[in-house]
Amino acid sequence: MRDAWSEHEICKSGNEHAGTFAVLGDHTDTSFQQQRMMTMRKLGLLALTAALLASTTAFADDVKVGIGISGWTGFAPLTLAKEAGIFKKNGLDVTIKKIPQKDRHLAIAAGDVQCAATTVETWISWNANGVATKQIFQLDKSYGADGMVVRNDIAAIKDLKGKTVAASAPGTSPYFGLAWMLKKNGLTVKDVTVVNMEPGPAAQAFVAGQNDAAMTYEPYLSTVRAAPDKGKIIATTLDYPMVMDTFGCTPKFLTENPKAAKALADSYYEALDMIAKDQAKAYEIMGADVKQSGEQFGNSAKYLRWQDKAASQKFFETEFKTFNKDAAELLLEVGIIKQIPNVEDLYDASFIK
Repeated sequence: MRDAWSEHEICKSGNEHAGTFAVLGDHTDTSFQQQRMMTMRKLGLLALTAALLASTTAFADDVKVGIGISGWTGFAPLTLAKEAGIFKKNGLDVTIKKIPQKDRHLAIAAGDVQCAATTVETWISWNANGVATKQIFQLDKSYGADGMVVRNDIAAIKDLKGKTVAASAPGTSPYFGLAWMLKKNGLTVKDVTVVNMEPGPAAQAFVAGQNDAAMTYEPYLSTVRAAPDKGKIIATTLDYPMVMDTFGCTPKFLTENPKAAKALADSYYEALDMIAKDQAKAYEIMGADVKQSGEQFGNSAKYLRWQDKAASQKFFETEFKTFNKDAAELLLEVGIIKQIPNVEDLYDASFIK
């Protein structure tokens, strides 16, 4: 408004004084007109420059997004995208928050974060319990990175009846994994005593001699791998392939920021490209986030597969719906959910087309 007012006043001033300059001769009048035109051009250029700067600033500022994750190795490319400047390059102002899986949906509901990374079945629980979210791309698949550890004298999972098992709270991936493995071996969570502990503390407590078994994942599972005298890994996702992670956001965020949603997916794939091209540097960055060396991180990463765009597209077209059906039925059976949500409400694959 200020620029418009100034321009209007300059025009008005020129009109008011035109007669005065005219009596001094044509040369003086022409000189005034030239000066006036130059002034107008300068103002126009200034206005254009200001508009461009404002546009650039708005683009950089209006795509702020909070992402809730854990220290799980499969989520690490998101940290890489942040630390390597990939998100920023793609016009995203990202804040990554480490939030336990059992609390991540609460952070979404409170508006502390707009997006999150978690396991596929967890989105079922969140939506069934009133926290609307949609998955938009796949992150990884566990190939032995999630597992159950037991004392060396326990020969089979069925022998856990009456034993104490450390696992995260109901509604989390470790708890779901426990229920899944027990069911496949003729037991239920009611047949064991579950002690709620997060994956890191669960592994540490197990190595320290607490509990008969524990559910954990990389990088914490390697804590037990490195202490065979304390126990053994009796089963992993190689035996029970049910841990798959996806990235999702609230419907509100996706509706209001479709370009940002696509940029989030594209940034993840760029991070995977960086891992492929400069693995040592990428592993060093991702390892530092979970207090590991690049070599240690690489050892954890051996037990999972990050999923590229083509794999993600295929996943939503095929495996996603089948797994959701089986997972939802188990969640209903163990009392995590009261009703099964519509699978079509759980994802939007349009951002990876």
